[in-house]
Amino acid sequence: MGSHDGKTAIVTGSARGLGKAMARRLLLDGAKVVISATTQAGVEKAAEELRAQTGGVVLPIACNITVADEVEAMVKRAFDELGSVDILVNNAGITRDKSFMKMTEENWDAVIDTDLKSVFLVTRAAAKYMREAGWGRVINITSMSGQMGNFGQTNYSAAKAGIIGLTKTLSIELGPKNITVNAVSPGLIESDMTAAMPKEAYDANIAAIVLHRVGKPEEVASLVSYLASEDAGFITGATININGGMYR
Repeated sequence: MGSHDGKTAIVTGSARGLGKAMARRLLLDGAKVVISATTQAGVEKAAEELRAQTGGVVLPIACNITVADEVEAMVKRAFDELGSVDILVNNAGITRDKSFMKMTEENWDAVIDTDLKSVFLVTRAAAKYMREAGWGRVINITSMSGQMGNFGQTNYSAAKAGIIGLTKTLSIELGPKNITVNAVSPGLIESDMTAAMPKEAYDANIAAIVLHRVGKPEEVASLVSYLASEDAGFITGATININGGMYR
């Protein structure tokens, strides 16, 4: 039996990359998973791939997670069609990098809305069902940038730092209902973006990582799946780094 048998998970930003890797691991560990992204074509394609890879139950839902009505509808549909809402992984995020003096209000708002406001909206919707059930797991994906800052990412760093503060407070408010809330903070993870980095920049990053390699999406997914399990029931309010020692 899988560690998530009978559970339903919602993973935002899961049509590709790290989000899809986390959805895959949750499926392999027995969960039914809602794949959420902005386009129907994107979620349908990801769902088809994940079903073929895992044989699991996948529900693709296109949703603009910055719009409260769409979020409420997505979570209700997950409950109605899959029977429960037990695990939430707030993974969706974007970047709009510019140095502070060149950053526009539009750059700022887009990142804050997608990366931070969405965590508020989706968690608020999902927590209603978790509170009624008396059990839940919320895992918020933050970033090293939210802990140490990063040039050209005032918007992204602020959003990711906000997620850490939100995680701590939600753990206090939701804990009495047996809902844990934790954050995972990845460092440099293997992706299309890292593959496209200039060699000089890539080498500089590798030199700063104690383990001298990038992380694998599957390693982050494994941590997320553990935090979503019964075994992690006494961990809440934590921000867990997974960065090879790049930030300690």
